[in-house]
Amino acid sequence: MIFSRKRDGAGRQTRDERAAEVLDEGSATPALVRGPYDISEVDDEVQRLDLGSLHIPAIAEVEVRVQADPQGVVQQVVLVHGENALQLGVFAAPRSEGIWDEVREEIRQSLVRDGATTRAVEGEYGTELYAEVNTQDGPTNLRFVGIDGPRWMVRGVFQGPVALDPVIAGPLAECLDGLVVDRGQEAKPVREPLPLRLPREIADQAAAEPGQA
Repeated sequence: MIFSRKRDGAGRQTRDERAAEVLDEGSATPALVRGPYDISEVDDEVQRLDLGSLHIPAIAEVEVRVQADPQGVVQQVVLVHGENALQLGVFAAPRSEGIWDEVREEIRQSLVRDGATTRAVEGEYGTELYAEVNTQDGPTNLRFVGIDGPRWMVRGVFQGPVALDPVIAGPLAECLDGLVVDRGQEAKPVREPLPLRLPREIADQAAAEPGQA
C-alpha cells in the first residue's frame, strides 16, 4: 500500500535552516532543532501521518509505503524518494541508557555472518554502519543509522545511492529529522518493536479493497 503526501514548501524549514537556528536564550546549549522527537517535545503544526508509535512528516515528493496485515497492524514502513529509500523501525529502550551501540554491533555481526562487508563511520546521526550485501540482483549498499530517545530508539536503513552519499538524502533526511515518536507509558521489553497501525480510515479502506494492500 502506498500513501503519497505531497505539499508545497510554504512554512516548512529545511534541515539546514533548522540547524542554523539560534541557541536558547541565556543557554550555552543549542535548541532542539532536529529530530526524531519524542511526542512530549513537539508543539507544532506540521502535517504528519499518524501510524501510532511513529508520526511521519508530510514532505513533498516522498511516498510512504506501508505493509500491513488485514487488521491494520503495520509490519514495515519505507519512505521513497526517487531512487532512494529509507526503511524505519522504532523500538523500546530503557530509561537510563541508549541501545543503538549494542544493536549496531548485533546488526554488524549478523551481516558479516551472511557474507556482507561492513564498516562503521561517524556521520550526522553519530556512529553509522555501512554495509555491502549480496543479493540476487548483485551487491547492494545499505546505511544503518540509529537515534536513541527517551525510552525508545529509531532505526533507519538508507538504500539506493543515498546509502553511499548522505549528502543527497534531501527529503528523506527531512522526514527523519521531523519524525515524532509516541512511545506510550506502558512497560515494554527492551528492543521490542513499538506498535504501528494504519489510521482507521485507511485501514477501513484497505479492508474494503484487499487487492490494493
